[in-house]
Amino acid sequence: MDASTLAWIIGSGLATGLGGLAILAWPAPSNRALDVLLGFTAGVMLAAAIFSLIVPGLERGTLGEVLGGMAVGAVLLMYLDSRIPHLHARFREHGRMAAEDVEAEHRGALLLAALTIHNIPEGLAVGLAFAAGGPELGVPIALAIGIQNVPEGFAAGAPLLRAQVRARHAAGVAALTGAVEPPAAVLAFFAFELIDPVLVGGLGLAAGAMLYVVVDELIPEAHGRGNEREVTGALLAGFALMMVLDNALG
Repeated sequence: MDASTLAWIIGSGLATGLGGLAILAWPAPSNRALDVLLGFTAGVMLAAAIFSLIVPGLERGTLGEVLGGMAVGAVLLMYLDSRIPHLHARFREHGRMAAEDVEAEHRGALLLAALTIHNIPEGLAVGLAFAAGGPELGVPIALAIGIQNVPEGFAAGAPLLRAQVRARHAAGVAALTGAVEPPAAVLAFFAFELIDPVLVGGLGLAAGAMLYVVVDELIPEAHGRGNEREVTGALLAGFALMMVLDNALG
């Protein structure tokens, strides 16, 4: 792994810190604004899963290998989602708590657990992209993940302010959400570079995990407050941006 690859991996994960800083400058965003940011994030992740993971996987391997990897990725995220205690900042998932139902000192830790679960596949995606296609494939997806990490971090941390969490603590939680991504990316890069026959399945695994996050978390949360049209427009904008990046840099 060269220095440029490592810089892209670290930079894409730490972009959530920009979302944390934005919380300090914009401490009272509307629900509509947060929903739009989540919709944009979902669009970027959806396009990244398709164009930077599934398509390269199909080019390198068989349909069965990619589908098998996707199934493993989705089941893995489903298992983690059901087994690890966590909560959501803005909506009450079936069988789970929302942030306002938890003591203030526990909110940050439980929210961080949720975001750690959901950011692991993003780190895997970046590492696998560099392992599979070098900078030609890795740079577009690292840039896409970095771009969507900014609104994702902001949308995750801002609601904590309404749950009586101090602004700097909310910003810190937002910044920490991306900390898991670089280690996951480095691990994926070396593991799948050394085991090339399973690289195709690994691309499918990351894609399946990302699709699970989009469908199970981002879209339901963004649609929970009656802003479906705005969210749909933002999702399409994020999807289109990723298409442009993939064609311009790929």
